[in-house]
Amino acid sequence: MATPFKEWPWPIQALFAVAIAVILVLLGLFVPGSPVTTVRQDLDAANKKLEPLRAEVNTLSTYDQRRVELQGRIEALNKQLATLQTIVPEDKQVDQFILMLEGAASASGVMIRRLTTKPIVSHEYHFEMPFEVEADGPYYAVLDFFSRLSRLSRIINVGDLKLIGVTENKTTKVRMTPGTSVTGTFTLSTFFTAGMDAAAAAAAAKTPAKPVKH
Repeated sequence: MATPFKEWPWPIQALFAVAIAVILVLLGLFVPGSPVTTVRQDLDAANKKLEPLRAEVNTLSTYDQRRVELQGRIEALNKQLATLQTIVPEDKQVDQFILMLEGAASASGVMIRRLTTKPIVSHEYHFEMPFEVEADGPYYAVLDFFSRLSRLSRIINVGDLKLIGVTENKTTKVRMTPGTSVTGTFTLSTFFTAGMDAAAAAAAAKTPAKPVKH
């Protein structure tokens, strides 16, 4: 005659209950159509959809980092462009250039007697604007004047330098300041771009036209 479950020893009852629970859990996990199986399948499907999204996020984060780097490069190039536009401006800015020359001459103790514009020379990407200058002053003041020109914000080239002692200059009739020892002429050249369109037009104008074949 079978012994009722309630009369079994309690350790055996506990093991039996655990076994029943394990069986029920396994049935819930692996039996098709069970709620646990359905949730597992939904979870697997969601993970499969999540993987490409994660890959896309990683790709986008890479592009975002590159965007930040490009922005930094653009800002640096803009600063370089602003500096270059100061050194070689688009316009002639003759008035500002003359003021810079007069300031350098005054600070050095040099007297500019004459400033004559010469024809503008067109190059491929820029224009050269030369001036013939006549000046006089103490020898070391003239050297300081040229040194100050090299430190100005615009590019300035000095050429055709012809200096002589004031005692050798028999033609001048101007009254010179005390201490003046040299006088002479030289050419100062500065540059401007006049915009890329104007430079391109100037380059095209210098190119000889090709004959048209009929």
